[in-house]
Amino acid sequence: MKLKQLLFFLKERVAYAHCDIPCGIYDPHASQVAAHTILRMTQLISEIKRENETKAEHDIARTTFVKEEHSDLLEEELDTLAHDYFKQEQYEQFPNLKELFEKTLKAGAKARQNIDIEAAKETLENTMQIAEIFFKSKGVESIRVPSLFPTGGEIVVQK
Repeated sequence: MKLKQLLFFLKERVAYAHCDIPCGIYDPHASQVAAHTILRMTQLISEIKRENETKAEHDIARTTFVKEEHSDLLEEELDTLAHDYFKQEQYEQFPNLKELFEKTLKAGAKARQNIDIEAAKETLENTMQIAEIFFKSKGVESIRVPSLFPTGGEIVVQK
C-alpha cells in the first residue's frame, strides 16, 4: 500500500499547542508572575533615592531592564493564550475576552513605557481576569489567593 493511500484512511485531527507541538500545556501562571514583576519593578523605580546619582542611574537601568524582560514575557504568554489556546468557540463563550486581551496589552505597553503604577495595576488585574476565564474555559473553578509577592495583591489559581 502506498503512503498516499494509507494517509487517506487515517483520520485527521487538529492539534493545538503553544509550542507548535501538540503538548497541550497552557497555564496563565507565567503571565500573572510577569504582571506582578512589572508592578514591582515600577514600584522600585518610583522608590529610588537620588542621593547618589551614579547608584540611582545604575538601579534604574537594572530595574528597567527587568521590567522590559517581563513585559516581553507577558506579551508572549498572552499571545500564546490568545492565539494558540483560546479558539473561536471560547471567544464566543466569553465575548469580552478579545477586548480584555487588547486592554491588557495596552495597559502593559503604558506600564512599560512609563513609571505608571496605575497602568501596572491595571495590567495585573486584567491578566488575572484572563486567568479566571482560562480556568472557566477548562471547566475548572478558580480562586484568587494572596500572591505572597512584595506587590501584595492576589494570583488566580485553580480551586
